[in-house]
Amino acid sequence: MNRLGATPRADGSTRFEVWAPYAAAVELEVGVDGRPRIEMAVTEVRDVWTTTVEGVGHGVRYRYRLDGNFALADPASGWQPDGVHGPSAVVDAARFTWTDDGWRGVELADTVLYELHVGTFTPEGTFDGMIGQLDRLLALGVTSIELMPVNAFPGRRNWGYDGVFPSAVQESYGGPDGLARLVDAAHERGLGVVLDVVYNHLGPEGSVHARYGPYFTDAFATPWGDALNVAQAHSDEVRRMCIESATRWIEDFHLDALRLDAVDTIHDPSARPFLAELIAAVHAAGDRAGRTVLTFVESAANDPRTVRPTADDGMGADAQWNDDVHHALRVALTGERRGYYLDYDGVGDLAHAFAHRWVFDGRWSEFRARTHGRSVDDVAHQRFVAFSANHDHVGNTPTGARPPFDHARRLVAAATVLLSPYTPMLFMGDEYAEPAPFPFFVDHGEGNLLQAVRQGRRKEYARSEWPEEVADPASPATFERAVLDPSQAARSPHREILAAHVELLACRRVHPTLTEPGADHDVERIADAVVIRRHLDGASTVLVVNLGSQDVTIPVGPSTTIAFDTADRRWWPADGKAPTAARVGDGAAIVAGLTVALFIS
Repeated sequence: MNRLGATPRADGSTRFEVWAPYAAAVELEVGVDGRPRIEMAVTEVRDVWTTTVEGVGHGVRYRYRLDGNFALADPASGWQPDGVHGPSAVVDAARFTWTDDGWRGVELADTVLYELHVGTFTPEGTFDGMIGQLDRLLALGVTSIELMPVNAFPGRRNWGYDGVFPSAVQESYGGPDGLARLVDAAHERGLGVVLDVVYNHLGPEGSVHARYGPYFTDAFATPWGDALNVAQAHSDEVRRMCIESATRWIEDFHLDALRLDAVDTIHDPSARPFLAELIAAVHAAGDRAGRTVLTFVESAANDPRTVRPTADDGMGADAQWNDDVHHALRVALTGERRGYYLDYDGVGDLAHAFAHRWVFDGRWSEFRARTHGRSVDDVAHQRFVAFSANHDHVGNTPTGARPPFDHARRLVAAATVLLSPYTPMLFMGDEYAEPAPFPFFVDHGEGNLLQAVRQGRRKEYARSEWPEEVADPASPATFERAVLDPSQAARSPHREILAAHVELLACRRVHPTLTEPGADHDVERIADAVVIRRHLDGASTVLVVNLGSQDVTIPVGPSTTIAFDTADRRWWPADGKAPTAARVGDGAAIVAGLTVALFIS
């Protein structure tokens, strides 16, 4: 298999391949002192240079020297053990002994995601530190952990989206071996591992790509920096780098899914869409490995083509993040109207989302000052990921504050998401009401860049109505405040919140009517409650999400029982005043204000 970067061979040699159209000559420098230098030859592919070197294996440092002037890291590097400014190193994936031969992945129908940041999930901030937490996640009931980006970034701490080398595993997290150990340990426990990957831009510090060739385009820009060139002149090899990066995570590290960041910022007017090509390659890599491998996409475009099959002129993704559910639920629970929450009215929009998947399916957006989205009614709820918090909507605040939910609202938010027909996702720590914030943080080594980041954050919130002081993204204390403390789950009221999450996920497993795409699905609004009725093979569920302050009475059928109620005393601390529990009788159910109840018959 020939791919960009350094590829070890079974005979003990390593093949090096790099795309460098700006260079008239390319030399490979092997070792920390840059010796020996080996002239590389141009292949039949335009401006791609290659050489194979005997006796070069795992961990050996190397650089490419362009036209005798610049010795640079590999744009397709798989490892930067000395940081993004240092040389690249050879990664021999075959040296790791896997124990997951019988692992076949996690089907979308069984997926419950748990999003986390490796650096703040444990005090160690490493892959190995995470392994000690896997059993509690398994007991919680999630089926897949979703890692925020782990590709190499400057310094030792980063929010995740300033990665410089798309295929290199961050050394301070544990490098390539650490990631392999984590994935193998997760599979041993029956947990899948999803990786968040970024193919729309690269971080601002340490990138060497522009020295080699037109890896970026000035035809448009992303909100975070220069856009990767996947559709303009000379874009074929940039596409190749990204697609090989994506399949490498599947082939070398046995990952179960990729979450593709902000695909709506990838500008691609070509007849052969880059996103569809990448998704097809990822699925094919999974097929070759004999595993279910999924693709999740993030997009604010509300374009159904992302989750339509390629045969229907779609991109073929398995599922897409659904911000509309989050925004409508947040407004309903808090009354928040700043920024993008301006567009949502709360209860009515949440009902619309449960009925039609998206709120913005072709209606006017005040925030955007234009009509937004298209109808997606023909696509199953399961192919949309719902959540009450994620890294963006926590981090997109001055201090990284989690949602301002009291005990009742935490329970309502959890039950709304986890009992929904969507694919649910939890944000790290929410299962036990972790109070630690998750602010934006960086560890750039360039002073001017640090100052620009600080000023940019202050300017962003100066234009809004946020009264809080912006957390200094460069301060180690900002990062340290974000580290989780799961020991809190043993104390009230965190203990009760955790118990409710465990029960909610058990309900989701026990009652297929909640999640089966083939179930009849009906949504109505009654007062300030959203009522979702689902029927499958003679079984029925009625989910009542009462977001108002008053009781609501809901017609139900005979032999109806209560499967879950956020007003149940089990989910409330001993000194807390719980709402009135739901009641069933005479063909009706009564559900108290600011509670969620699930009825089955």
